[in-house]
Amino acid sequence: MNQYEQQAYQEMLDWELKILKKKSTFQQLSKKAQNKINSYIPERAHQIMTEAIKHMVQTTLVGSDFTTRKSQDIGILLEDKEKLIQQKLESYRKTAMIEGAGTGAGGIFLGLADFPLLLSIKMKFLFEVATIYGFDTSNYEERLFILHVFQLAFSNDDKRREVYHLIKHWEEEKGRLADMDWRVFQQEYRDYIDLVKLLQMVPGLGAIVGAYANYNLLDQLGQTAKNSYRLRVLGS
Repeated sequence: MNQYEQQAYQEMLDWELKILKKKSTFQQLSKKAQNKINSYIPERAHQIMTEAIKHMVQTTLVGSDFTTRKSQDIGILLEDKEKLIQQKLESYRKTAMIEGAGTGAGGIFLGLADFPLLLSIKMKFLFEVATIYGFDTSNYEERLFILHVFQLAFSNDDKRREVYHLIKHWEEEKGRLADMDWRVFQQEYRDYIDLVKLLQMVPGLGAIVGAYANYNLLDQLGQTAKNSYRLRVLGS
């Protein structure tokens, strides 16, 4: 490893420790509260939300694949690739901020529109990251990996550790994964961002919350994506 790769490897190890860290009492209570709320939601509503998220994500995956450039002159060094990824992240964060401020300023109806728009931005960014690291996003297994990176970024602690294990041991685990568990996927994502998105719909507060939240959600996704792919290119 060169100096940059050694530094990246250490950053990856620090990131792994954060994921494996035992959750706080507050986080435990928060998850219990979310599970309780979900238990009151009718099964039919869960099915509708699951199908809606599934189709939304699948549509975004196809669109992202078509709009992602397959050949990029980025060199072979990890440092060059990650400099480009950082540039992409800064661009996508700005886009997400503008989108969040715009929909947040519009109240409830535009606040609801933020959900699919932000989801599309996140997926497009992940396709860019995968391509820059040299992975073929037309491959089904790579799309499945992208979905797991997304889930790793936006899940509560217990699920995050479970998904982390799959990503860390991807070559061994991917053959056993036929598809995503869409019910868990949508519920974890919804629970993770519910409070923020509710605040985004508050008149007078929505624009500020929307911009700030979307910036941080993209930043969270960027760090997760970078270290998830480092697990594959640097090993552990």
